[in-house]
Amino acid sequence: MSVAIITGSAGLIGSEAAKHFAAQGLDVVGVDNDMRRVFFGDEASTAWNRQKLESELSNYEHRSLDIRDRDGIEALFRDRGRDVELVVHTAAQPSHDWAARDPHMDFSVNANGTLNLLEATRQHCPEAVFIFTSTNKVYGDTPNSLPLVELETRWEIEETHEFHRGIPETMSIDHSKHSLFGASKVAADVLVQEYGRYFDMRTACFRGGCLTGPSHSGAELHGFLSYLMRCACSGREYRIFGYKGKQVRDNIHSADLIAAFDAFFRNPRVAEVYNIGGGRYSNCSMLEAIRHAEEITGREFRSTYVEESRAGDHIWYISDLTRFQEHFPDWKLQYDVRTILQEIYDNNIERWKEAI
Repeated sequence: MSVAIITGSAGLIGSEAAKHFAAQGLDVVGVDNDMRRVFFGDEASTAWNRQKLESELSNYEHRSLDIRDRDGIEALFRDRGRDVELVVHTAAQPSHDWAARDPHMDFSVNANGTLNLLEATRQHCPEAVFIFTSTNKVYGDTPNSLPLVELETRWEIEETHEFHRGIPETMSIDHSKHSLFGASKVAADVLVQEYGRYFDMRTACFRGGCLTGPSHSGAELHGFLSYLMRCACSGREYRIFGYKGKQVRDNIHSADLIAAFDAFFRNPRVAEVYNIGGGRYSNCSMLEAIRHAEEITGREFRSTYVEESRAGDHIWYISDLTRFQEHFPDWKLQYDVRTILQEIYDNNIERWKEAI
Protein backbone atom coordinates (compact mmCIF):
# COMPACT_ATOMS: atom_id res chain seq x y z
CA MET A 1 0.00 0.00 0.00
CA SER A 2 1.27 3.49 -0.87
CA VAL A 3 2.16 5.59 2.16
CA ALA A 4 2.22 9.33 2.82
CA ILE A 5 4.21 10.54 5.82
CA ILE A 6 2.92 13.91 7.00
CA THR A 7 4.66 15.89 9.73
CA GLY A 8 2.72 18.39 11.80
CA SER A 9 -0.30 16.24 10.95
CA ALA A 10 -2.58 17.68 13.65
CA GLY A 11 -1.86 21.26 12.59
CA LEU A 12 -3.61 23.35 9.98
CA ILE A 13 -1.80 22.26 6.82
CA GLY A 14 -0.83 18.80 8.06
CA SER A 15 -4.40 17.83 8.93
CA GLU A 16 -5.72 19.12 5.60
CA ALA A 17 -3.02 17.07 3.86
CA ALA A 18 -3.84 13.98 5.93
CA LYS A 19 -7.53 14.15 5.02
CA HIS A 20 -6.83 14.84 1.37
CA PHE A 21 -4.30 12.09 0.73
CA ALA A 22 -6.19 9.56 2.86
CA ALA A 23 -9.17 10.23 0.60
CA GLN A 24 -6.90 9.54 -2.39
CA GLY A 25 -6.29 6.04 -1.01
CA LEU A 26 -2.87 6.47 0.56
CA ASP A 27 -2.14 5.12 4.02
CA VAL A 28 -1.25 8.20 6.04
CA VAL A 29 1.26 8.19 8.88
CA GLY A 30 0.91 11.41 10.84
CA VAL A 31 3.86 12.70 12.86
CA ASP A 32 2.90 15.28 15.50
CA ASN A 33 3.81 15.63 19.18
CA ASP A 34 1.73 18.78 19.84
CA MET A 35 4.70 21.12 20.08
CA ARG A 36 2.32 23.94 19.21
CA ARG A 37 1.06 23.64 22.78
CA VAL A 38 4.63 24.06 24.03
CA PHE A 39 5.16 27.12 21.86
CA PHE A 40 1.86 28.93 22.42
CA GLY A 41 0.05 27.45 25.43
CA ASP A 42 -2.89 25.16 26.06
CA GLU A 43 -5.39 26.98 23.85
CA ALA A 44 -3.11 26.45 20.85
CA SER A 45 -2.94 22.68 21.42
CA THR A 46 -3.71 20.55 18.36
CA ALA A 47 -4.88 17.55 20.42
CA TRP A 48 -8.50 18.17 19.38
CA ASN A 49 -7.55 17.93 15.73
CA ARG A 50 -5.51 14.79 16.23
CA GLN A 51 -8.50 13.12 17.88
CA LYS A 52 -10.67 14.20 14.97
CA LEU A 53 -8.29 12.65 12.44
CA GLU A 54 -8.06 9.40 14.35
CA SER A 55 -11.83 9.11 14.64
CA GLU A 56 -12.63 10.06 11.05
CA LEU A 57 -9.85 8.43 8.98
CA SER A 58 -9.61 4.65 8.94
CA ASN A 59 -6.30 4.73 7.05
CA TYR A 60 -4.59 7.18 9.42
CA GLU A 61 -1.90 6.15 11.91
CA HIS A 62 -0.60 8.69 14.41
CA ARG A 63 2.97 8.82 15.72
CA SER A 64 3.68 11.20 18.60
CA LEU A 65 7.23 11.65 17.37
CA ASP A 66 9.54 14.66 17.54
CA ILE A 67 11.18 15.43 14.21
CA ARG A 68 14.37 16.31 16.11
CA ASP A 69 14.56 12.64 17.17
CA ARG A 70 16.91 11.40 14.47
CA ASP A 71 16.75 7.76 15.56
CA GLY A 72 12.97 7.82 15.81
CA ILE A 73 12.58 9.36 12.34
CA GLU A 74 15.07 6.88 10.92
CA ALA A 75 13.15 3.96 12.43
CA LEU A 76 9.85 5.20 11.01
CA PHE A 77 11.21 5.51 7.48
CA ARG A 78 13.09 2.23 7.71
CA ASP A 79 9.88 0.51 8.77
CA ARG A 80 7.83 1.94 5.89
CA GLY A 81 10.63 1.80 3.35
CA ARG A 82 9.86 2.12 -0.32
CA ASP A 83 6.11 2.08 0.29
CA VAL A 84 6.49 5.79 1.05
CA GLU A 85 5.48 7.74 -2.05
CA LEU A 86 4.99 11.15 -0.46
CA VAL A 87 6.45 13.17 2.41
CA VAL A 88 4.65 16.38 3.33
CA HIS A 89 6.71 18.29 5.88
CA THR A 90 4.65 20.94 7.68
CA ALA A 91 5.99 20.63 11.25
CA ALA A 92 7.74 23.79 12.43
CA GLN A 93 8.33 26.39 15.08
CA PRO A 94 6.46 29.19 13.25
CA SER A 95 6.86 32.40 15.30
CA HIS A 96 9.34 35.30 14.97
CA ASP A 97 8.93 36.24 18.61
CA TRP A 98 9.21 32.73 19.99
CA ALA A 99 12.38 32.03 18.00
CA ALA A 100 14.15 34.93 19.72
CA ARG A 101 13.30 33.44 23.12
CA ASP A 102 14.89 30.08 22.36
CA PRO A 103 17.04 30.16 19.22
CA HIS A 104 18.46 26.68 19.84
CA MET A 105 15.06 25.02 19.89
CA ASP A 106 13.82 27.06 16.93
CA PHE A 107 16.78 26.04 14.78
CA SER A 108 16.76 22.43 15.90
CA VAL A 109 13.08 22.06 14.99
CA ASN A 110 13.10 23.99 11.73
CA ALA A 111 16.53 23.15 10.33
CA ASN A 112 17.76 19.97 12.02
CA GLY A 113 14.32 18.38 11.93
CA THR A 114 14.11 19.03 8.20
CA LEU A 115 17.55 17.51 7.69
CA ASN A 116 16.49 14.37 9.58
CA LEU A 117 13.48 13.96 7.29
CA LEU A 118 15.41 14.60 4.08
CA GLU A 119 18.14 12.13 4.93
CA ALA A 120 15.66 9.46 6.02
CA THR A 121 13.85 9.96 2.71
CA ARG A 122 17.09 9.69 0.75
CA GLN A 123 18.13 6.51 2.54
CA HIS A 124 14.82 4.64 2.50
CA CYS A 125 12.50 6.05 -0.18
CA PRO A 126 14.53 8.25 -2.56
CA GLU A 127 11.82 8.14 -5.23
CA ALA A 128 9.26 9.70 -2.90
CA VAL A 129 8.03 13.24 -3.53
CA PHE A 130 9.18 15.58 -0.74
CA ILE A 131 7.06 18.70 -0.18
CA PHE A 132 8.24 21.32 2.30
CA THR A 133 6.07 24.08 3.73
CA SER A 134 8.51 26.99 3.65
CA THR A 135 7.64 30.65 4.22
CA ASN A 136 7.82 34.08 2.63
CA LYS A 137 10.02 35.05 5.59
CA VAL A 138 12.98 33.59 3.71
CA TYR A 139 13.05 36.96 1.90
CA GLY A 140 13.61 38.76 5.19
CA ASP A 141 12.56 42.39 5.24
CA THR A 142 13.57 43.04 1.61
CA PRO A 143 9.88 43.45 0.62
CA ASN A 144 9.77 46.46 2.96
CA SER A 145 12.12 48.33 0.62
CA LEU A 146 9.47 48.39 -2.09
CA PRO A 147 8.01 51.84 -2.94
CA LEU A 148 4.71 51.53 -1.09
CA VAL A 149 1.87 54.03 -1.10
CA GLU A 150 -0.34 54.59 1.94
CA LEU A 151 -4.06 54.27 1.19
CA GLU A 152 -7.03 54.63 3.54
CA THR A 153 -7.03 51.04 4.79
CA ARG A 154 -3.82 49.51 3.44
CA TRP A 155 -0.33 49.94 2.09
CA GLU A 156 -0.14 49.22 -1.62
CA ILE A 157 2.27 49.24 -4.54
CA GLU A 158 1.80 51.22 -7.73
CA GLU A 159 0.10 49.36 -10.58
CA THR A 160 3.03 50.18 -12.87
CA HIS A 161 5.57 48.47 -10.58
CA GLU A 162 6.99 45.13 -11.76
CA PHE A 163 5.90 43.48 -8.50
CA HIS A 164 2.32 44.73 -8.54
CA ARG A 165 0.97 41.24 -9.21
CA GLY A 166 3.10 39.94 -6.35
CA ILE A 167 6.60 39.05 -5.21
CA PRO A 168 8.35 36.41 -7.37
CA GLU A 169 10.83 33.69 -6.43
CA THR A 170 13.64 35.78 -7.93
CA MET A 171 13.63 38.24 -5.00
CA SER A 172 16.95 37.97 -3.16
CA ILE A 173 17.09 36.28 0.24
CA ASP A 174 20.41 38.02 1.02
CA HIS A 175 21.30 41.30 2.78
CA SER A 176 18.11 41.53 4.82
CA LYS A 177 16.84 41.09 8.36
CA HIS A 178 15.00 37.79 8.61
CA SER A 179 14.35 37.27 12.32
CA LEU A 180 15.83 34.09 13.77
CA PHE A 181 12.73 32.20 12.66
CA GLY A 182 13.28 33.38 9.11
CA ALA A 183 16.92 32.30 9.28
CA SER A 184 16.08 28.77 10.46
CA LYS A 185 13.50 28.43 7.68
CA VAL A 186 16.05 29.67 5.13
CA ALA A 187 18.37 26.88 6.28
CA ALA A 188 15.62 24.30 5.85
CA ASP A 189 14.52 25.75 2.50
CA VAL A 190 18.04 25.59 1.07
CA LEU A 191 18.50 22.03 2.38
CA VAL A 192 15.35 20.90 0.59
CA GLN A 193 16.57 22.48 -2.64
CA GLU A 194 20.03 20.97 -2.24
CA TYR A 195 18.77 17.44 -1.63
CA GLY A 196 16.83 17.85 -4.86
CA ARG A 197 19.74 19.11 -6.91
CA TYR A 198 22.56 17.08 -5.34
CA PHE A 199 20.73 13.76 -5.01
CA ASP A 200 18.23 14.25 -7.87
CA MET A 201 15.28 13.98 -5.51
CA ARG A 202 11.83 15.31 -6.31
CA THR A 203 11.59 18.11 -3.79
CA ALA A 204 9.64 21.36 -3.62
CA CYS A 205 9.69 24.37 -1.30
CA PHE A 206 6.35 26.14 -1.11
CA ARG A 207 7.08 29.62 0.27
CA GLY A 208 3.73 30.45 1.79
CA GLY A 209 2.06 33.73 2.54
CA CYS A 210 -0.44 33.49 5.40
CA LEU A 211 -1.69 29.90 5.54
CA THR A 212 -5.12 29.71 7.09
CA GLY A 213 -8.35 27.80 7.45
CA PRO A 214 -10.89 26.44 9.94
CA SER A 215 -8.52 23.85 11.46
CA HIS A 216 -5.98 26.46 12.58
CA SER A 217 -5.28 26.59 16.31
CA GLY A 218 -4.55 30.30 16.17
CA ALA A 219 -2.56 32.12 18.85
CA GLU A 220 -1.39 35.71 19.16
CA LEU A 221 2.11 34.86 17.98
CA HIS A 222 0.94 32.80 15.01
CA GLY A 223 -2.28 32.33 13.09
CA PHE A 224 -3.40 35.76 11.89
CA LEU A 225 -6.97 35.22 10.68
CA SER A 226 -7.84 32.39 13.08
CA TYR A 227 -6.72 34.31 16.15
CA LEU A 228 -8.32 37.52 14.92
CA MET A 229 -11.67 35.78 14.45
CA ARG A 230 -11.39 34.13 17.85
CA CYS A 231 -10.86 37.55 19.43
CA ALA A 232 -13.82 38.91 17.45
CA CYS A 233 -16.06 36.15 18.81
CA SER A 234 -14.90 36.32 22.42
CA GLY A 235 -14.45 40.07 22.83
CA ARG A 236 -10.80 39.52 23.72
CA GLU A 237 -8.61 42.54 22.98
CA TYR A 238 -6.45 42.13 19.90
CA ARG A 239 -3.07 43.82 19.64
CA ILE A 240 -2.11 45.45 16.34
CA PHE A 241 1.66 45.73 15.95
CA GLY A 242 2.82 48.72 13.92
CA TYR A 243 2.28 50.05 10.38
CA LYS A 244 -1.05 51.65 11.42
CA GLY A 245 -2.75 48.28 10.99
CA LYS A 246 -2.47 48.74 7.24
CA GLN A 247 0.04 45.93 6.66
CA VAL A 248 -1.10 43.65 3.86
CA ARG A 249 -0.94 39.84 3.66
CA ASP A 250 -2.17 37.42 1.07
CA ASN A 251 -4.07 34.55 2.67
CA ILE A 252 -4.40 31.06 1.23
CA HIS A 253 -6.92 28.53 2.51
CA SER A 254 -5.41 25.20 3.55
CA ALA A 255 -7.55 23.38 0.97
CA ASP A 256 -6.16 25.54 -1.85
CA LEU A 257 -2.63 24.89 -0.65
CA ILE A 258 -3.17 21.13 -0.47
CA ALA A 259 -4.60 21.22 -3.98
CA ALA A 260 -1.28 22.75 -5.03
CA PHE A 261 0.61 20.01 -3.15
CA ASP A 262 -1.49 17.39 -4.91
CA ALA A 263 -0.75 18.90 -8.32
CA PHE A 264 2.98 18.71 -7.60
CA PHE A 265 2.68 15.15 -6.26
CA ARG A 266 0.97 14.03 -9.46
CA ASN A 267 3.59 15.66 -11.70
CA PRO A 268 6.72 16.28 -9.59
CA ARG A 269 9.85 18.18 -10.53
CA VAL A 270 13.34 18.37 -9.03
CA ALA A 271 14.36 21.07 -6.53
CA GLU A 272 11.47 23.42 -7.26
CA VAL A 273 10.66 26.64 -5.40
CA TYR A 274 7.24 28.25 -5.51
CA ASN A 275 5.82 31.36 -3.90
CA ILE A 276 2.32 30.36 -2.88
CA GLY A 277 -0.44 32.38 -1.27
CA GLY A 278 -3.69 34.13 -1.96
CA GLY A 279 -2.03 36.40 -4.52
CA ARG A 280 -4.17 39.21 -5.85
CA TYR A 281 -7.27 37.04 -5.42
CA SER A 282 -7.15 36.73 -1.63
CA ASN A 283 -5.38 39.39 0.40
CA CYS A 284 -6.21 42.00 3.04
CA SER A 285 -4.76 44.47 5.47
CA MET A 286 -5.28 44.02 9.19
CA LEU A 287 -7.84 46.84 9.22
CA GLU A 288 -9.73 45.19 6.37
CA ALA A 289 -9.72 41.81 8.14
CA ILE A 290 -11.10 43.46 11.27
CA ARG A 291 -13.92 45.00 9.25
CA HIS A 292 -14.82 41.59 7.81
CA ALA A 293 -14.76 40.04 11.30
CA GLU A 294 -17.12 42.69 12.66
CA GLU A 295 -19.56 42.12 9.81
CA ILE A 296 -19.50 38.33 10.29
CA THR A 297 -19.86 38.34 14.08
CA GLY A 298 -22.09 41.41 14.40
CA ARG A 299 -19.83 42.58 17.24
CA GLU A 300 -17.57 45.58 17.65
CA PHE A 301 -13.94 44.53 17.53
CA ARG A 302 -11.74 45.38 20.53
CA SER A 303 -8.16 46.25 19.70
CA THR A 304 -5.19 48.16 20.99
CA TYR A 305 -2.37 49.59 18.90
CA VAL A 306 1.32 48.91 19.60
CA GLU A 307 3.56 51.38 17.79
CA GLU A 308 6.54 49.04 17.46
CA SER A 309 6.25 46.49 14.67
CA ARG A 310 7.51 42.94 15.02
CA ALA A 311 11.08 42.19 13.93
CA GLY A 312 11.24 41.03 10.33
CA ASP A 313 7.55 41.73 9.78
CA HIS A 314 6.40 42.65 6.29
CA ILE A 315 4.51 45.87 5.52
CA TRP A 316 3.16 44.46 2.26
CA TYR A 317 3.41 40.95 0.95
CA ILE A 318 1.44 39.43 -1.91
CA SER A 319 2.71 36.27 -3.63
CA ASP A 320 3.27 36.20 -7.37
CA LEU A 321 1.73 32.84 -8.34
CA THR A 322 2.87 32.96 -11.96
CA ARG A 323 5.56 30.27 -11.76
CA PHE A 324 3.32 27.67 -10.11
CA GLN A 325 0.39 28.45 -12.39
CA GLU A 326 2.61 28.09 -15.46
CA HIS A 327 3.73 24.65 -14.29
CA PHE A 328 0.24 23.59 -13.15
CA PRO A 329 -2.33 25.58 -15.16
CA ASP A 330 -5.33 23.60 -13.89
CA TRP A 331 -4.78 24.80 -10.31
CA LYS A 332 -6.86 27.79 -9.24
CA LEU A 333 -7.65 29.48 -5.93
CA GLN A 334 -11.16 28.80 -4.62
CA TYR A 335 -11.25 30.87 -1.39
CA ASP A 336 -10.94 34.62 -0.85
CA VAL A 337 -10.42 36.34 2.51
CA ARG A 338 -14.09 36.92 3.30
CA THR A 339 -14.98 33.30 2.53
CA ILE A 340 -12.07 32.07 4.66
CA LEU A 341 -13.12 34.18 7.66
CA GLN A 342 -16.73 33.06 7.37
CA GLU A 343 -15.66 29.41 7.33
CA ILE A 344 -13.35 29.89 10.33
CA TYR A 345 -16.30 31.40 12.20
CA ASP A 346 -18.83 28.73 11.16
CA ASN A 347 -16.54 25.83 12.04
CA ASN A 348 -15.27 27.08 15.38
CA ILE A 349 -17.90 29.26 17.04
CA GLU A 350 -19.44 26.42 19.08
CA ARG A 351 -16.05 25.15 20.26
CA TRP A 352 -14.93 28.65 21.13
CA LYS A 353 -18.14 29.35 23.04
CA GLU A 354 -17.33 26.46 25.35
CA ALA A 355 -13.90 27.93 26.07
CA ILE A 356 -15.12 31.48 26.74
